[in-house]
Amino acid sequence: MARRALTAAAIAFTATATLLLTACGGSGTGKPDDIKGADTGAGSPSASATAASGSGRPDVSLPRDLRVTFDVTQPSDADHAAALENAKNYVLALNHGITAQDPEDPAYQFYSLGNATKYAKKQIQAWVNDEWTATGTDSYYRARTDDVGSTGGVLVTMCRDQSKFYGKNVKTKKVKYTEPSLDDYQQFRLLMAAPKGAQKTWKVLQIEVQGRVKECRR
Repeated sequence: MARRALTAAAIAFTATATLLLTACGGSGTGKPDDIKGADTGAGSPSASATAASGSGRPDVSLPRDLRVTFDVTQPSDADHAAALENAKNYVLALNHGITAQDPEDPAYQFYSLGNATKYAKKQIQAWVNDEWTATGTDSYYRARTDDVGSTGGVLVTMCRDQSKFYGKNVKTKKVKYTEPSLDDYQQFRLLMAAPKGAQKTWKVLQIEVQGRVKECRR
């Protein structure tokens, strides 16, 4: 995985991210993103999807009708590899919370801090409020990792294809299918905070989701 120069947009996000890392977290929450397949509207499956709770990490397993896939290359740098792995786990945890219909699900809380925790809770709550769960395939690919200044943090960027990711009504079980469009392609930027003190795990501190990203089309 190449460590390419950050784009202007990524640099702006990273500048804010650096301040957040230095201050140990921010206070803004932002508006929840629209999620395809829900009226309020968010390679091979990661081995993390079946992680045992006995490992000390939360369960992020998913129902059989939902797959979250990651077609990414593992970075050679150990810190970048660990940051990418837990960025993936955060995405899995977000989907786990949606399918468990639990805005207080411990999985996303384990893999996040600050704004990223608030973001996940709002997203899950939106699905629960409108009585939707998720089904289909949620795909992530073209990942890259970049150092964030001198903070020790890592910025993980991934494309997302949700053209086969749908909402399913929890009561009627009816699936809300949608036609493929540019709306299916997003770019995720996840600011990963390095383990520090009692924290032993790379965690998502901040997340930014950009919609209708042409460059993410496959």
